[in-house]
Amino acid sequence: MTAKKESVLTATSKTTRAKYQTIVNSRNHAVIVDEPHDKGGDDTGMDPFGLLLASLGSCTGITLRMYIDRKMWAVDEVVVDLEMFKTDLGTLIERKLTFKGDLIQEQLERLVEIANLCPIHKILCGDIDIKTSAFL
Repeated sequence: MTAKKESVLTATSKTTRAKYQTIVNSRNHAVIVDEPHDKGGDDTGMDPFGLLLASLGSCTGITLRMYIDRKMWAVDEVVVDLEMFKTDLGTLIERKLTFKGDLIQEQLERLVEIANLCPIHKILCGDIDIKTSAFL
């Protein structure tokens, strides 16, 4: 039985002979992705791992901001710091949330729960299947 699929978003990455610089287009936006100098790139943009962390960090911040605004809590700023580690078991991402505002401990605990509900967090921690095909 084939699972039903619904297209949510598309992105196109184009890498040419300019070392590893890649232009990624999605919706009406473009992002430059590259490898750092020590990996043979020109360091003209974030590397793919940085882009992955940026996706998780921005999604977390947006999700938290939406929740905070809906609750009308007095929070001026949400900062999401992320660090990726290689471990014996695979990959670990540590996410630290810092809030500039007036919150109590129960609110902080709820915001940690909400951070775990961000769509990118769910994708990274859930079942994901990548199907690859090639064309000329």
